[in-house]
Amino acid sequence: MAELSSGLSENRFLTNLQGQNPIKPDWPRKSAVAGDGHCRDRPRIDIDTPGRFPIQFVLIHGCHEVEWSPGVRIGWVGVHAEGIPALQAVCCAEYNVAGLMTLRRDKAEKRCGSADYESICLQYDIPYHEVKNINDACSIALLQAWQCDVLVVLGWGQILGPDALKHATIGVVGAHASLLPHNRGSAPVNWAIIRGEHETGNSLIWLEEGVDSGHLIDQKSFPITAYDSCTTVYDKVAESNREMVLSLLRKLESGERPGQPQQEPDEAVLPRRRPQDGVIDWNSSSEEIYNLVRALARPYPGAYAFLNDQPYRIWSAARTPITQPVAAAGTVIGPVHSPEPKACGQMVATANGAVLILEMQDASGNVLQGSKLSELDWTGRRLSNAA
Repeated sequence: MAELSSGLSENRFLTNLQGQNPIKPDWPRKSAVAGDGHCRDRPRIDIDTPGRFPIQFVLIHGCHEVEWSPGVRIGWVGVHAEGIPALQAVCCAEYNVAGLMTLRRDKAEKRCGSADYESICLQYDIPYHEVKNINDACSIALLQAWQCDVLVVLGWGQILGPDALKHATIGVVGAHASLLPHNRGSAPVNWAIIRGEHETGNSLIWLEEGVDSGHLIDQKSFPITAYDSCTTVYDKVAESNREMVLSLLRKLESGERPGQPQQEPDEAVLPRRRPQDGVIDWNSSSEEIYNLVRALARPYPGAYAFLNDQPYRIWSAARTPITQPVAAAGTVIGPVHSPEPKACGQMVATANGAVLILEMQDASGNVLQGSKLSELDWTGRRLSNAA
């Protein structure tokens, strides 16, 4: 076995040097089994190489010399929880992660759905870096120092500028939680639920300048059921990230770089949502109010309304079968009692029926649910969309 080069060409993986078809080695890497998240050992080879990994070797396969690179060098960028399962699976499969970049802690705490990436880095001995902005000079220098083949950007939020996009020899991979080109832009999961869409998905793309406009690598679709919230839909997004990233890495190792242009979009880019967009208009339909509440449930800021000029966040609600007006919109019809605490709440009139409020939070941070909510004497009072 003789060392050839520490550099990697565009088609870098296990290529027959005499121009014949790629030949796969007999020692596949450790892989993560879908479902349980645990590693399963499979035959593999450990090569202790000085300097940059991966490195290319010549193997003698029969009477042919075969060039083999034992892995893809990966850089990772993320802050949102949707990237955690993919990172764990990549680490479990023993891919070489050169480093991880996340938001500085004070900034991450202000982001909905931010997650702990540091513990994973400690577990797998991955260099961990907190930054303010990926396009800052110090961040660009870090990306360059990683010398990665693929930069994976999942659950980030900041648009990568041209300098951040050019430091991965194969390309920069990102995901957008919709079936692109549909729902390009901000908060696609929240918007899909708010709009009452019954299906969404996740798209893995090669990032480029522009809003979610890169070539499509892979897509997964899944339903939005009446029982889903933004949290459960993002769980589906996270799982699809895991599946698609692992699939892509296997293809890259075989010498394939998948990707095809997106169709031209025929819709506007989704606007960024602001906390004030969560105010409930009680003159809306029960369906619209139910969708707004579940679209903005934790970890998002929550839908909210006012009672006696005091704001209340509404974290959970239930849709009812009432299909005609029963009182002035926003009027509290009365409490619902049950031995099951989660079934207790307050029934509130909408434009065409009623919704059941199951969990609220007042301005002091007190959470009202179960008997604490249903025992409140609010019957006849009106919730409004302004103080």
